[in-house]
Amino acid sequence: MRILIAPDKFKGTLTAPEAAAAMAEGALRVYPDAVVTTLPIADGGEGTVDAAVAAGYAERLNAVVGPILKPVGAAWAFHPGTSVAVIETAQASGYLLSEPTVENSLRAHSYGCGQLISAALEAGATEIIIGLGGSAMTDAGTGALRALGLKLSDANGNLVPLGGGSLGDVVAVDASELDPRLASVKLRMAVDVDNPLYGPNGAAHVFAQQKGADAQAVDHLDAGLRKLAAVVAADTGIDIDVAGAGAAGGFPSMFVAYASATIERGFDLVATMINLDAALADADLVITGEGSLDVQSLSGKGPLGVADAAHARGIPVVVVAGRITVTPQQLAEHGVVSAVSATDVAGSPEAALADAALFTTRATSEALNGI
Repeated sequence: MRILIAPDKFKGTLTAPEAAAAMAEGALRVYPDAVVTTLPIADGGEGTVDAAVAAGYAERLNAVVGPILKPVGAAWAFHPGTSVAVIETAQASGYLLSEPTVENSLRAHSYGCGQLISAALEAGATEIIIGLGGSAMTDAGTGALRALGLKLSDANGNLVPLGGGSLGDVVAVDASELDPRLASVKLRMAVDVDNPLYGPNGAAHVFAQQKGADAQAVDHLDAGLRKLAAVVAADTGIDIDVAGAGAAGGFPSMFVAYASATIERGFDLVATMINLDAALADADLVITGEGSLDVQSLSGKGPLGVADAAHARGIPVVVVAGRITVTPQQLAEHGVVSAVSATDVAGSPEAALADAALFTTRATSEALNGI
């Protein structure tokens, strides 16, 4: 039997490669003679670099400016053969790199992401995939573009400070010194949300609270995004308030206007990057999963994206997750023939979290025995 194991991360406990290794152990306990292939996946957010490295990309590390100016070490990935680079906003400008306070929600910026883009350009990248998610900032990607030469000025002609809290002061955008290499590189923004830039469903109102913003700060950030969009529209004629532009604090929006970036469904982009189709062609059974398989998973993101692709080829799918809150009937529509959670095997969420690898392994064996 040829088994393909393609999980997403178990957020807070296991990276996707760690989850894949635990599942592989569980599978080999049931099918000791099976040929097992692991192919960690991601939705385009946190874990995208891990998925790229697991698929053969070279991991690189750069020291960059973090979301609140403190230097951080940020990992990214590069494939010399294809000249494709993979970057995550979470690595350079992630919420784990900043205390979630009101002040920081206004100050946090994406400058370090721009430094990673510059490093990728220095490496010779002709295509850069940017995984959006887990970010600390709500700055519409202005910090990253400022690291690449963009200038934002206030009514007095002064450069505005970094951070989303200053966007309401922007009256002019100067792209004359923007890195010319951006004109020849393909920038692909991987998103797993379709939120617009501003408004009730925009970056500030939906995501800024988890970054430390209170109600007043949320309104301030949203007003700044709205003002910035008006300035950009006057400068370029481009509307940056589009579906998906609200991801990672609005990060894609300014890149759409000033670097011809495209906004793409994260799972589809990652699936192509790791060559999921080729891996499925050699599989008799697929095992996938993530930390929490819930109603949001049913949209085809991550694990159920894998399940749908396998189901379309007539390949049975087994799901292993930290917890499962959807019904077997719902999973069956995606070709899932067996599903077991680590929480059920461990007896409680606390026990499952305490040794996630152990109970993921056991859950995998139980799921396979249930086929």
